[in-house]
Amino acid sequence: MNGKRSTDAPPASQQVPVARANALVGIAGAPGVAIGTAIVLGTEKLAYPRRHIEQEEVGAEIARFEDAVARAQRELCDVAKQVEGRRVEASILEAYLLMFGDEALAEAVKVQITEDRRSAEWAVAAVCETFAARLASVNDPYLRERSHDIEFVGERLLRAFDSVPSPRTIPRINGPSILIAHDLSPADTASLVDQPVIGFITEVGTRTSHTSIMARALEIPAVVGVSDATQRIATGDVVVVDGLRGMVLIHPDTEELKASHARADRHLAHARGLSEARDRAAVTTDGLQVQLWANVELPAEALLARDQGADGIGLYRTEFLYIDRASPPTEEQQFEIFRTVVKAMAPKPVTLRTFDIGGDKFVSTFQLPPEMNPMLGLRAVRLALSRPEVFLEHLRAMVRASAYGDVRIMIPMVAGLNELRQVKTLLQRAHEEVRARGLPCADEIPLGVMIEVPAAAVLVDHFAREAAFLSLGTNDLIQYALAVDRSSRSLAYLASPFDPSILRLIVNVIRAGQEFRRPVCICGAMASDPLAAVLLCGLGMRDFSMEAAAIPEIKEAIRRISLAEAEQVAAEALACATAEEVEACVAGAFAPLLCDLLAGEP
Repeated sequence: MNGKRSTDAPPASQQVPVARANALVGIAGAPGVAIGTAIVLGTEKLAYPRRHIEQEEVGAEIARFEDAVARAQRELCDVAKQVEGRRVEASILEAYLLMFGDEALAEAVKVQITEDRRSAEWAVAAVCETFAARLASVNDPYLRERSHDIEFVGERLLRAFDSVPSPRTIPRINGPSILIAHDLSPADTASLVDQPVIGFITEVGTRTSHTSIMARALEIPAVVGVSDATQRIATGDVVVVDGLRGMVLIHPDTEELKASHARADRHLAHARGLSEARDRAAVTTDGLQVQLWANVELPAEALLARDQGADGIGLYRTEFLYIDRASPPTEEQQFEIFRTVVKAMAPKPVTLRTFDIGGDKFVSTFQLPPEMNPMLGLRAVRLALSRPEVFLEHLRAMVRASAYGDVRIMIPMVAGLNELRQVKTLLQRAHEEVRARGLPCADEIPLGVMIEVPAAAVLVDHFAREAAFLSLGTNDLIQYALAVDRSSRSLAYLASPFDPSILRLIVNVIRAGQEFRRPVCICGAMASDPLAAVLLCGLGMRDFSMEAAAIPEIKEAIRRISLAEAEQVAAEALACATAEEVEACVAGAFAPLLCDLLAGEP
């Protein structure tokens, strides 16, 4: 849903051939088109000593590990100085500094040294490899992407040992260049701020990888996830990086070069227009104003959301706090993170979602037994209520953060009203405990629920009576309503947000919100698709939460349509019998009006 749609085809002179031997396909990491000379970075693995140590060496090896951590942190601080004044980039590097000092990582390394009698370098490599493999095995694409963060941390720590030579150094760059690598750490990316790098191509990564986030913050076109890029491209090759289509052209011919330059110019004009729209309200041509919020995973993305004109944070995922920990994070650790996000957005509101753990996410933290079907098992609010003391720490951290801005709390995957009532009781207790300690907090914190399972959508009127707000999680709602595994590529064609059954569930939720005067927000991927957004507006949706980068486009889409027209098309869509009929109905009405937004260029 986040990708650009192909609607009205551009003139033949503007098209870039895609079925050529010189074309590589990847994932659009950062928008834009860049043409330049390639510089390929090596892919050699770090070589480190693997030796067993004697008992009397244990203390010295632990000291060497601690020295390496301190050195890695100093080196990263030096890199951070290069991006002073760039808040997003600096914030990402700060997150890495915290990861270097992670207690779970340090404890695991020390166990390897003391019990397995491994050298410090071997222990670091083994622990990071284990942590990364565990994350790489989960279904959630965002969490899977975090495995690369662990790999980066391991590499930087290994480089900090005197015994490990660095196999890769970024060469001096003399002219506009495109960097090709297996992967680029945020530190690598940040160190290129003052270099004439105009594009990135990496073999791994997704739109949620730190490298993609950094590239978007730096406004450098990037294509990630390009298999064998370092093998197919050589230093000195002329390449085109198309960060709109997720495509790379090697040695483009004259016609392709001409088309690529024209496409780059059109995108720049398009981006400038959207940039000017960031600070304008999302108002339809007949005067309806809607709110556009951001979905955020990391503190750094809160800053990016502000820059993109977000009205607030509609969904702040807290699961990352539990990555590869032997035990849950402390209340103090959670509070510091929540406070950072709330202060960054103040006075705009921040919606903190309580942890959605379980299923395939971080079961090791809670030492849960395996389940036959974990996505239908002990996860999200069910897990939280089964661990009330852990959940109370989580809630207290959120309550304390409310002293620094407008905080709302949201519960994931509720299916029955008793779950909401139990969380209310625990939130009240958390409030009382924070006050009893003399700590500041808001007098009241709105408590809302995510409507993402069919049972909640059917009984939404009961939830609307007792919850302060409703938030539609369409990704899971589609999965559970249509019985389609959201991670299955072979069934992806069935998981359409335009399915009439999904539209009817959404309407049910919107009407309940209207009846009980409860705000309703949509925070699934559906909100960031221009065609779906105008359809939702016609159905009665007034609050949208999405990836921050999509906000300017959706804002512009809303500004081009009238509510009256959207309502008429929505009524026609509700009468359709299939997802294809709905999509054709909406595209027929609005695609000509939104074709530049759907294609990413005028």
